[in-house]
Amino acid sequence: MTSRIPRDSRLRLVRPRPLAAAPSAVNQRRPRRPAPRPPEGTPAPAVLARMARSGLADAARVAHWADDALRPGGDGTGSDGKGTLSDETAARAAAALGLTATRIRAAWDTARLAGLVEVHGDTARPGWRLRAWDRDDSAVLRGWVALFDAWSLAFPEPTDREPAAVAEVVSSMPQVLSFLQLSAGPVPVEQLLDLLEQRVTELRTARCEIPYGPQPEPETEAAAPQDALLAPLLDWALRALASVGALTYGDGQATLTPLGSWAVWVKLEQICVAAQSPAGNIEVAADEMLRGCAQLRPNAARAEYRAWLAARTVGSAVTELLGAARGDDALLRGLAFEALRVVGAPAEPDVRSVADEPTLRPYALLWLAEHDGIDPEDAHEVLTREEATWLWVDTAAAVADHGEAPMLVRHLESALQPTVHALLNEVRAVGHPRTVQVLVALAAAHPDPALAKAVRRAAFQVHTGGS
Repeated sequence: MTSRIPRDSRLRLVRPRPLAAAPSAVNQRRPRRPAPRPPEGTPAPAVLARMARSGLADAARVAHWADDALRPGGDGTGSDGKGTLSDETAARAAAALGLTATRIRAAWDTARLAGLVEVHGDTARPGWRLRAWDRDDSAVLRGWVALFDAWSLAFPEPTDREPAAVAEVVSSMPQVLSFLQLSAGPVPVEQLLDLLEQRVTELRTARCEIPYGPQPEPETEAAAPQDALLAPLLDWALRALASVGALTYGDGQATLTPLGSWAVWVKLEQICVAAQSPAGNIEVAADEMLRGCAQLRPNAARAEYRAWLAARTVGSAVTELLGAARGDDALLRGLAFEALRVVGAPAEPDVRSVADEPTLRPYALLWLAEHDGIDPEDAHEVLTREEATWLWVDTAAAVADHGEAPMLVRHLESALQPTVHALLNEVRAVGHPRTVQVLVALAAAHPDPALAKAVRRAAFQVHTGGS
């Protein structure tokens, strides 16, 4: 009998390590290998970015409107506390942008999944990708890939199917997408259904959920074959992927779009769209300097920090670094405090002054603990459990945005909680604005289907405000 009780996979216990050092894990690089080339015929990144901007045009418009109308001090009511727009706000946006309220809600949902907006209680603020939307193609492509990873949240799932069956199809779709990518053209849905059936059978076999021993012969008319059970779910999955622009679906066949084909290739190669190699960091602003240093090893990055700091007064440099830390890019937040460690004692008053800001508090407390002489290996003990969990999510957001999938899986092992179930409960409770994106990325990256299913379910519950 098929079990529908998700397994509570145990996290591997590891020795505690200073969470302040966690963002620097993004800097750890494997030995260089030749950069893989995308399949022949893949459009240039600039062309792909234009496609992504076009597909996310409504989401970007709504996000820019929210930035102007719903910022603190405005007269908007923002969201309803669950991330969805209130009726009043949706009506205001529809009137301002000339769109229907239904289209506004769909665009808002897309903007959240793509990281263009972040919801904090009943207010919204722009994500870092929105700030870079018109000038940074890599930020646009990362936003689209985030939406691609969250395709199962972007389209209502069937209500007449068991959640376990839906989860099996979601877990099987990477293989279906890989087949579509390798086919490089239209594929009949019947072929995709055969592949989906094989993959679902493999998943059930791996979980030892295939019944053994003699089985009664099913009645021909009464028993529904597996393809009849999976066909509606495949239809839902293809429609959901089409809704985010990953493929076209109709006339009994599916074809990956250029964006979808590129994204599948990116996943298969486990590469990320990263910042260009640093150049001229001494003369640029703090956030650009930090972004340029993101790909350097820790020692090389510290040398860059020292050179950048030497060209400025301490006061102005610290102010710039804290300004970058207040932004929406979690990687820059972690790197900013690494640079402040290079500043040392002169930065203490400013760091202490930001310790009450929720976004910066965990980083500031760790900085102050290390400054006061606490061993970096023990500095994490100054954080409350909630602060440590918030920092774990923030670091995971940095890895999801700028690292590789295996790095995100390894980050799971650094969690304080002994089980996945405990971790998910505390992550949901801590209320980090990037929780959904982090959980979706982790579910997409993790090789354990049962764990991925549990994480994906938690992401869906946070996204919908459920329990």
